[in-house]
Amino acid sequence: MEIFIKISQFLLSLSILVILHELGHFTFAKLFNVRVEKFYLFFNPWFSLFKFKKGDTEYGVGWLPLGGYVKISGMIDESMDKEQMKLPPKPYEFRAKPAWQRLLIMLGGVMVNFVLAILIYVAVLYTWGEEYLPAENVKYGVAVDSLGMQMGLQNGDHILSLDNEYVENFYHIIPDILLNGVKTIQVRRDGELVNLNIPESVIPALIKGKAQLDPRIPFSPYIINGYAGKDSPAKQAGVKVNDELLEVNGKNFDYYDEFQNYLKQNDQLDEVTLKLNRDGEILDITVYLTENNMIGISRDISGFFEFRQIKYSFFESIPAGINKGVVTLNKYIKQFKLIFSPGTKAYESLGGFITIGNIFPGVWDWHSFWSLTAFLSIILAFMNILPIPALDGGHVMFLLYEVVSGRKPGDKFMEYAQITGMVLLIALLLFANGNDVVRLFRK
Repeated sequence: MEIFIKISQFLLSLSILVILHELGHFTFAKLFNVRVEKFYLFFNPWFSLFKFKKGDTEYGVGWLPLGGYVKISGMIDESMDKEQMKLPPKPYEFRAKPAWQRLLIMLGGVMVNFVLAILIYVAVLYTWGEEYLPAENVKYGVAVDSLGMQMGLQNGDHILSLDNEYVENFYHIIPDILLNGVKTIQVRRDGELVNLNIPESVIPALIKGKAQLDPRIPFSPYIINGYAGKDSPAKQAGVKVNDELLEVNGKNFDYYDEFQNYLKQNDQLDEVTLKLNRDGEILDITVYLTENNMIGISRDISGFFEFRQIKYSFFESIPAGINKGVVTLNKYIKQFKLIFSPGTKAYESLGGFITIGNIFPGVWDWHSFWSLTAFLSIILAFMNILPIPALDGGHVMFLLYEVVSGRKPGDKFMEYAQITGMVLLIALLLFANGNDVVRLFRK
């Protein structure tokens, strides 16, 4: 069911983005009296799931969910309709229009995607506002793993600043280190200020999301609010929701990470004895551990921290939404640059449809859905404007050349450029989705 919900959200989000992107091209084409022969959601090699014709345009839904397209008369695109290009230009064709009109037609999709992202952010901020955990409210310090320790951090450190710049949002610490080239972390440790240098060797692992940098949480009170996984050993052993966990094998813990480390570092353990408080009755229950030394229980930790909430009026949400769109685009551009830095090995983290689908939650949440759709709209706008033939940005690049030089690239050149671009895109698609498959087998 969880997978079905993820797929449903992904397909709905993709459909919205593709339809509106292509509508951007379609609208400018119609504005300049350019004939649009086809308008398709998803690609339709060999056959369509659904189609109808209205006026000069065939509208339809394809079966291959890799995007969508509008086929514009008199333009070399992914359809590779070379026969039409051999005929003299007709007044309603793309190639018969002045360069500035063709430029706006090609930019229409990208413009719509970016404006759409901003409108969604405005609506999201107005409806739900923003909530985040200020770094200063992480009152017990941080809990770190071995990678965090390589960075010089210790459990209980209070992170104050990055490169001596104050940290506002705790969950922006790792992204800021990666995207802004942060070299040092300033922490308060046992009442003293400590400056830590971030070794470059940890960057590839940070990009792969292997770092565990969490707020440190007290062990008590540990009120069980659910089970982790359908085959939870604790549930099978008789542990109930609302039980309070007091001790494990007679041991007390001050912090939750100490309890986690106790389980992880004792590989010889096959079972543990939990001391529980159930409505005033003290019980000892033996629980077998999973292969990962887990007992399969969950708890609510939100009460340990004071989250900051920002509410926006309608007029306040407009500049806030614009700013969020611009900041998101800026961050994505920085992430994209990491792919071309071999030392970071960011290319290994490049993902395809499985990665994109997995960013959606396993339950239907409209807040998350619209926030992620806005983010994907930013990505779609940026990726499409890249100067690669077969993308909108490739056409824009050749049109700008025409505007500056006063000469059109030849049809044969455009044909070869389109083929080259399509080969590059297919190779990128195979590489990204290949990474997804490799990661599935490594799990």
